[in-house]
Amino acid sequence: MEVRHNWTVAEVQVLMDKPFMDLIFDAQLVHRKYQQTNHVQVSTLLSIKTGACPEDCKYCPQSAHYRTDVDRERLMEVESVLDAAKKAKNSGSTRFCMGAAWKNPKERDMPYLLDMIKGVKEMGLETCMTLGMITSEQAGELSEAGLDYYNHNLDTSPEFYGSIITTRTYQDRLDTLSHVRDAGMKICSGGIIGMGESDSDRAGLFVELANLPQHPESVPVNMLVKVKGTPLEDAEDVDPFDFIRLIAVARIMMPESAVRLSAGRESMNEQMQALCFMAGANSVFYGCKLLTTPNPDEDSDMQLFKKLGVNSQQVAQKPDVVQEHELLDRVAERVASRPEKDDLFYEASV
Repeated sequence: MEVRHNWTVAEVQVLMDKPFMDLIFDAQLVHRKYQQTNHVQVSTLLSIKTGACPEDCKYCPQSAHYRTDVDRERLMEVESVLDAAKKAKNSGSTRFCMGAAWKNPKERDMPYLLDMIKGVKEMGLETCMTLGMITSEQAGELSEAGLDYYNHNLDTSPEFYGSIITTRTYQDRLDTLSHVRDAGMKICSGGIIGMGESDSDRAGLFVELANLPQHPESVPVNMLVKVKGTPLEDAEDVDPFDFIRLIAVARIMMPESAVRLSAGRESMNEQMQALCFMAGANSVFYGCKLLTTPNPDEDSDMQLFKKLGVNSQQVAQKPDVVQEHELLDRVAERVASRPEKDDLFYEASV
């Protein structure tokens, strides 16, 4: 399997229709050719500005258009963000992602955002931000400050997009991705499954991503988290096997990209997650929150990784006594650093 940028919807639908075992086998072969085996990259996402977003994305509890339980919060102070990043690093994350519920960042906010990036980079963490649409000038500023990744999801196919969002166009999203790439940053871009889209729409989303001039370095595949108060609160559940198939399709179409299990993982049992890893997923968000929706906590993830032999090479050569002491220290740190009920620190994703 070679890296391609000329996929068609018809080709992708043929992939999606393959017998399940054959599709997973093919995806695993691609995964072993292009990716490190038995390894899952771990990121943490912090909501640095929550709620009151002017966009009307029907899936989002942070939209000002809908009445949900999400509180409106101003942009966090730089020091609070850096404290959260330290906690994330101590929990095992290697990348710290910062998300703001904006249509686009204002110029008055840029100096604070740049200081956040610089501070997180100094800790030795990779940095990622998702701030909505950005201009080419803003992309340049973020890149110069040291931002490694910029997240901007396409969400769904161009054909279905207007049924979900009306306050920005599909081309707006593609333009932002172009600004990010031109500024020399890596792209994190994926979509959401379970918003009422057809199989053709799901294929169309992956065609858009895979046919970009350069594949996104990270492709988050979200399963809709239905939130009361949003127009999609009663959407039909996604069949687990359909979701796993899409992970495999993403791996085959974008072999060099990290495929991330993102929102919706809280509702996936261990067996479903294991099949997703088998199908080619190799990145997750760590922690109890994905911006404003639930996510498995770090201890649950560590237990699952241990069962699967994932990331075991990181401790495999350490003596038992040393390893035991380190694990006890990490557990103690985690317990001490867990956010309180009213804490602004949300560990995890988009």
